[in-house]
Amino acid sequence: MSPRDPSQQIPEPAAASRRGQLFIVSAPSGAGKSTLCQSLRERLTDLHYSVSYTTRPIREGEVDGVHYHFISEAEFRSGIREDRWAEWANVHNNLYGTASADLKRILDDGGDILLDIDVQGARQLVDHFPDSVTVFILPPSMEILKQRLAARATDHEETIALRLQNAETEITAKDEYRHIIVNDDVDEALAELLAIIERHREGRKRK
Repeated sequence: MSPRDPSQQIPEPAAASRRGQLFIVSAPSGAGKSTLCQSLRERLTDLHYSVSYTTRPIREGEVDGVHYHFISEAEFRSGIREDRWAEWANVHNNLYGTASADLKRILDDGGDILLDIDVQGARQLVDHFPDSVTVFILPPSMEILKQRLAARATDHEETIALRLQNAETEITAKDEYRHIIVNDDVDEALAELLAIIERHREGRKRK
């Protein structure tokens, strides 16, 4: 029997591609969200992290492009006019936003993304990505939150008061999230967050 003509061979079906998953973590300022997200990234090194853009001044110890992309207000507002942001908000008199192109590139390649973002931004993102996994980090109490903000020594008393006022409003949105974690003990909170991420990632693999 003569060998089959390669041009007549039936190609094997391509493996179904898996679109990436968005994991959104929100919390009032001082609840420990950034610490938990950083620790999570150290554990799950294949989890992409969306670095937000902001007009607020860079703080001591922060690195441009790592903690945030620090840009001017003029550049940010240009992005609004050009519809470059998947979400954006004015928080504590500073602008914050997530670039649509950054998210689309990673998700289309099947990558999962962690978003450390405020309540306003989370709402916008869920409108665009309704299957997002949302997690809200709660402080044990408002008094402990106040102590944590004061201990950071990065804000004036007026700013701390504003953050506490905003925190009370943000906490009322907690029931909009699929998961809630009380950050009383950082190790326990991290274990809860890690379990949530791994459970949803494993569930998508089975589909």
